[in-house]
Amino acid sequence: MSDEESDGERIFIGVAWPYANGPLHLGTVVGCLLPADIFGRYHRMQGNRVLMVSGSDEHGTPIMLKAEKEGVTPKDIADRYNRQHVDNIDALGIELENFSRTSGDFHRQVVQDFFLRLNDNGYIYPETMESPYCESCGRFLPDRYVEGTCPYCGGLARGDQCDACGKTLEAGELVDPRCKLCGETPVMRETEHLFFELSAFRQELLDWLEDKDFWRGNVITFTRNWIREGLEDRAVTRDLEWGVPVPLEGYERKRLYVWFEAVMGYLSASREWAEQQGTPEAWRDWWQDDARHYYFLAKDNIPFHTIIWPAMLLAHGDLRLPYDVPANEYLTFSGEQFSKSKGIGVWIPEVLERFAPDAIRYYLSVNMPEKHDTDWNWTDFQAKTNNELVGTYGNYVHRVLTFTAKHFGEIPAAGELTADDEALLDAIEEQGTAIGEAIEAVRLKRGMKELIGLAQRGNRYLNDMEPWNLIKERRERCATVLHVALRLVKALAIYAAPYLPHAGQRIWSMLGQPGRVKEQRWDAALDDVAHARLEMPSPLFDTIDVDDLIADTYEDEAADGCETLDLRVAEITRVREHPDADRLYVFDLDVGALGSRRIVAGIRPWYDAAELEGRRIVVVANLKPAVIRGVRSQGMLLAADDGTPSLLVANGEPGEKVAPAGVEPQPSDEVDIGLLEDLGLEVNEDGAAACGGRALRDSNGVVRPDRDVAAGTPIH
Repeated sequence: MSDEESDGERIFIGVAWPYANGPLHLGTVVGCLLPADIFGRYHRMQGNRVLMVSGSDEHGTPIMLKAEKEGVTPKDIADRYNRQHVDNIDALGIELENFSRTSGDFHRQVVQDFFLRLNDNGYIYPETMESPYCESCGRFLPDRYVEGTCPYCGGLARGDQCDACGKTLEAGELVDPRCKLCGETPVMRETEHLFFELSAFRQELLDWLEDKDFWRGNVITFTRNWIREGLEDRAVTRDLEWGVPVPLEGYERKRLYVWFEAVMGYLSASREWAEQQGTPEAWRDWWQDDARHYYFLAKDNIPFHTIIWPAMLLAHGDLRLPYDVPANEYLTFSGEQFSKSKGIGVWIPEVLERFAPDAIRYYLSVNMPEKHDTDWNWTDFQAKTNNELVGTYGNYVHRVLTFTAKHFGEIPAAGELTADDEALLDAIEEQGTAIGEAIEAVRLKRGMKELIGLAQRGNRYLNDMEPWNLIKERRERCATVLHVALRLVKALAIYAAPYLPHAGQRIWSMLGQPGRVKEQRWDAALDDVAHARLEMPSPLFDTIDVDDLIADTYEDEAADGCETLDLRVAEITRVREHPDADRLYVFDLDVGALGSRRIVAGIRPWYDAAELEGRRIVVVANLKPAVIRGVRSQGMLLAADDGTPSLLVANGEPGEKVAPAGVEPQPSDEVDIGLLEDLGLEVNEDGAAACGGRALRDSNGVVRPDRDVAAGTPIH
């Protein structure tokens, strides 16, 4: 349906821009791309004019770090992943009006013009500040080039943020900072940067938020609290070579900060789309006229879209503010947040090789993290796909089309309708309204459940009507039943189109209906099904089997040897000095269901006995017992050791298992201490204890040393 034919509302959809430093993972898809696509497809079918934009976020230090590591240019990295992202987005059926790039010339010009507008309006000012400078590398260090200890939680943090506690940081706040490139301690030097006067918009933002109680609770509460705590002006320039140049004399060697320029991509992609359409001013219909603006993103991006970007729009003037920001919580994998930098996730290129796009879209839709984090679980993925998508939805469509094609070869005409027939047609209208209302309110999980419920209703109707019996003696009545059932098939194609675009189109084609399903109006689901010849259909979906995938995963993990360890949370109940060794303590431990244990550990020079009692640590419970200086030791505690041991701190209950993320423990009866040395337990880049590169976890989270140590520090 063209914009010229539509007289509906204008809906702008901004999709958080995937960062082009690695493959897309399912967290990005479910956090922003898929919900935006469902929402956009629905509104197009409602006759609304939709402008949905996104693109590759291609500036910033992670890409620079990756390029330096590979010995290529940042543009090489951005080009590689932009191509991959475009292909994957297309394969998943994500449909945008424009998918752009922040490294493009068009984006650069729009950003520079926007910046100059803010500068002319008096919201940009220079200020001298101290920034970390690495004398060894001879350069100022961007925030992500600096690592150290978080001053708030003690975890390993970057110069911009602590992933452990989520605090936004400045590099100068880090304890024991070091250069990520050479490991040397940077010094703070003065440098002049340009700042955006964010603090000037506190009251305007609060006033704008007054009527936003329809926002998701986590989004509005987080946003209001952040603003009320006070807004600080933010630097908008950096000492870099990769990025959008600052269009002011004297700042030629600086670039605009990626957080500042990337959000302008929503505007630049809109203007670029208008240029591509041959209507350069058409973007104004969405940005300067009546339009509802929706932004789809994961919760870590909330402040940029509910505070910083709105403030920038206010500073610019005459541009629309967000109407809704339906941020999702996180999709996790084995309890870990999806993360490119940590290598945690299910990667789109790989999953697309194994499974149909609509199977992926279905499971993400019914498992969408709208109110709380949800976990991608392979076994549940298989169960829901086979039982619901294949067994309920696909089965209904297939059995109706197959039976009708076999016995009639066409869509039969309907005779007189019974109360049962009318009830099913009423259900089409009722469920269609419920699905539409759920999508309109961005409650997409609920909408998909309503869709499956409608297919279940269809299966019950068939079972009650028994057309396989009617065809023998009451052919006309059978024709009516099948006609009504096919009207539901048509409705299921239309209602599924936002969620399952490939399946919706296949059903539409098998029904012999004219045009494309995505071009139909939403309420066309209530119309009669047009007469058409029917061929014998093929199954809509295949059942899936993830057992081999899980087995392959565990085989890979088994090669690490990590699964052979029986790691447990233990509480220290008593500490005594070893009677015959100055460096040893004797610990009595509570290991839950495993009972009491006694171990000997050589940490006496670094820990006082009083500070150890009551602490919960991690022990190797299946280590071969040994007699150490006359005392039998039934296990071993784990500590990171960079010259000063740091105990691993656990959060779970005594006796609880500790295991690497994604690994199912299969402990041996006994392991030798030599295995621990071979496994290479160490602290990862996030400051977590890890085995085989996978963070150790108990039920309450990641296990970490009790003080900050460098990544790569061995654990024994």
